[in-house]
Amino acid sequence: MNRTHPIREHQLMMTRRQLFGRAALGLGTASLASLLGRDLAATDAPGSGPGGDGVPTGGALGRTHHRPKAKQVIYLFMSGGPSQHDLWDYKPKLQEKFGEQLPEHVRGGQRVTGMTANQKSGLPLAPSKYKFTRHDNHDRGVWVSELLPHTATVVKELCVVHSTFTEAINHDPAITYIQTGSQIPGRPSLGAWLSYGLGSMNENLPHYVVMHAHTSFAEQSLFNRLWGTGFMPSDHQGMLMRSQGDPVLYLSNPAGVTRDDRRAQLDALAAINQAQHARFADPEVLARIRQHEMAYRMQASVPELMDLSQETDDTFKLYGDAARTPGSFAACCLNARRLVERGVRNVQIFHHGNLPKEHESQCKDIDQGCAALIKDLKKRGMLDETLVIWGGEFGRTAYCQGGLTRENYGRDHHPRCFTTWMAGGGVKPGITYGQSDDYGYNIADADGLPLQPQPSKEAWTPGTMHIHDLNATILHLTGIDHRRLTYRYQGRDFRLTDVHGHVIDDLIA
Repeated sequence: MNRTHPIREHQLMMTRRQLFGRAALGLGTASLASLLGRDLAATDAPGSGPGGDGVPTGGALGRTHHRPKAKQVIYLFMSGGPSQHDLWDYKPKLQEKFGEQLPEHVRGGQRVTGMTANQKSGLPLAPSKYKFTRHDNHDRGVWVSELLPHTATVVKELCVVHSTFTEAINHDPAITYIQTGSQIPGRPSLGAWLSYGLGSMNENLPHYVVMHAHTSFAEQSLFNRLWGTGFMPSDHQGMLMRSQGDPVLYLSNPAGVTRDDRRAQLDALAAINQAQHARFADPEVLARIRQHEMAYRMQASVPELMDLSQETDDTFKLYGDAARTPGSFAACCLNARRLVERGVRNVQIFHHGNLPKEHESQCKDIDQGCAALIKDLKKRGMLDETLVIWGGEFGRTAYCQGGLTRENYGRDHHPRCFTTWMAGGGVKPGITYGQSDDYGYNIADADGLPLQPQPSKEAWTPGTMHIHDLNATILHLTGIDHRRLTYRYQGRDFRLTDVHGHVIDDLIA
């Protein structure tokens, strides 16, 4: 019995006869009771009310579960699976094993994709062809590839995690998993959970903004469910900002329609929707009203926001000439700073890359923008309260996919261990966490022996970070206990981390 939610308790204790008897009052009453129960469950959660150390929010929580370290989040999502072997996870011992088969005891029966499962050449080891340099990082150096010279200049601000892992082995389920906590589509995204729980800091801008950075090659499909709300009200979904035409679709009024005309239209439409909600108590009707009002306010706020001509020459020098090109990754990073500066809670930039042909050009696309964003936020005094996250859906294998030469080779998908990093927003700067074995294939302990991590529940393995742990830690830094931010749907309380997730305290300042 859940004594913290009396309405929920009363609903559970209702007999079958009472249920059918009260159903005669109408579906509207039943829907309203369900909505009230859900809302009270969100706002009356233990520790989130007055008297705790949480802070007030405009979202369903009412107050955060504890004092947040990060007010805002910028997620730089490297869709496509960046190769940790060629960027962050330096493995010099692989150089002498070029072309040798991956030892069976290292693979340990782990599954591989259909692209290499029946490869005639087997699983030949492919060490990185790029040079690495060790950069000071307070307690220990961090190896960074020559592909990321700009990012290397901010390693003292980064918390680099070499032991991130997932179970998904193909792109779409892996991206869906890390973004929504499930490999099966239909769940709310991380940004939607933050919007639902915390609400907005600026009523004239969306809670959650998404941008797609242009690339030099054909992009992998990215579906809007990755920043969608699943079964939550749709006003929590990410607002996709475009680099061409209107920043948001239909932002401009049609020819001959004035702003006063639009206001009158919205007032009439809102009256119709209110009547519809009074009749059916469908929460999506209220979400639609809120979306219409947000769109109206954005007509005034967004054009100024997306006008980078206001930025100084020094700012463009920091982000690079590419920042002057709308839709470039650098321009998206600059816009991300402008968005959080104006109170947007969560900004996500999607960038897609592939191996091997695109690797060098993609790194060139993102490198200066990532470093500039960190420097810019710090210079403006915003980094301490802005959490920046970098990473993809999985990593890449130590062995080759396709033909193997020292000049050119691909790498297959590798979920067992890969590298992500975080900066600002309450994480410890200048540290590394976790490590992989000499092959960069398995997460290893301090003695280099392979660990057997599992999706963290009760049996969490220190030194590892499952993607549920990553999301649990992100929520924790924003003041949310991932176990207590739930949404009731079809008789079940859902959460971003499902029944897993462990906050990695070692990463928190």
